[in-house]
Formats: sequence, structure tokens, C-alpha cells
Amino acid sequence: MCYNAGPLDRALRVSAGIALIVYGVATGNIIVVVVGAVPLLTGIFGFCPLYSLLKINTGCTTKA
Repeated sequence: MCYNAGPLDRALRVSAGIALIVYGVATGNIIVVVVGAVPLLTGIFGFCPLYSLLKINTGCTTKA
């Protein structure tokens, strides 16, 4: 399977997601926790639905 998010993109997404979740839990803001879950999950799975819609690909260099 070819991911549409590259390694650097994925690392930044996971870092930002974790930071937002920690901030949301610390302040008790559930909305920030949910917003932080989005980049965390897209970073873990390596697939971003928005990238697919916009035809952006930072990960796969080969055609399947």
C-alpha cells in the first residue's frame, strides 16, 4: 500500500497531535483533544483524506 503522507509529514502530524491532546487534557478542553486526534491518527496511518481530495502526495514515489 502506498501512503500519501511522507515520513517527515507523519512525524510532524504525530507530534502536533500528541501536543494538542496533552494540552486539551491539561486544560480540560475536549474539543482540543478531538482536534488533536485527527493529526495523530493521520500520522499513524500515513493517509490523509484531504491530501487525496487535493491530489497531494508527500509519501509514495512509485506508481502502483
